Amino acid sequence: MLTANDISKIFGGLVAVDDVSFTIAPRSIVSIIGPNGAGKTTFFNMLTGLYKPSVGRIVFEGRDITGRRPDIITSLGVARTFQNIRLFATMSAVENVMVGQHARMKAGLFGSILRTPAVRREEREVRERAREMLEYVGLAADEFEQIAANLSYGDQRRVEIARALASEPTLLLLDEPTAGMNPNESAQLTEFMQRLRDERDLTILLIEHDMKVVMGVSERITVLDHGEKIAEGKPEEIRHDERVVEAYLGKSTE
Repeated sequence: MLTANDISKIFGGLVAVDDVSFTIAPRSIVSIIGPNGAGKTTFFNMLTGLYKPSVGRIVFEGRDITGRRPDIITSLGVARTFQNIRLFATMSAVENVMVGQHARMKAGLFGSILRTPAVRREEREVRERAREMLEYVGLAADEFEQIAANLSYGDQRRVEIARALASEPTLLLLDEPTAGMNPNESAQLTEFMQRLRDERDLTILLIEHDMKVVMGVSERITVLDHGEKIAEGKPEEIRHDERVVEAYLGKSTE
């Protein structure tokens, strides 16, 4: 589905990602792990168009997306969440999810300004789809119209995931989705990711520090350290890889 060939990102004299190759197959759940500063989020940013690789090539479903704008990559079927939640704090939960459908809306600028019947009809449909998506991610119905800033951290995460899903992706990138969640919320999110794969045929790539989540949900794990890929394999292979234990895992999964 997606392949990164020998990609690097250099900021001045700093090599943030160094010659990393990576492939993810359709309908799989893959994790990227590594210590802070390993280059994980920079890698995500290149896949989604926020950064252009200094070297290398990225191909998604047969199309070269290297350096393409984020909105174009989104329209092709790639969506993401961020390590630090990026909701519109003064907008309601449902309005935030409506924003996520922008790439799929048909109304043009003039139609939106003139408020034509077709535009109003599409807005009603978009709002209804947003409500359906919020229900799907588990947000309580009485919270749909609440201002995002007033929601709990876990519910804000749900809204952000719903917004990403609203763009109808085939590949979903989650950057530390369980950050700030309690163990029960993390377990629920793990189950939800499996549902997304099974019910919506989604492919999921996540950055995650919670090793219980990583080992429980991942079919394959890629490990970065100082911008380099040091290991890749199934969870049990990664758990016992001496390079990974030395760089990152320690005794956290024992």
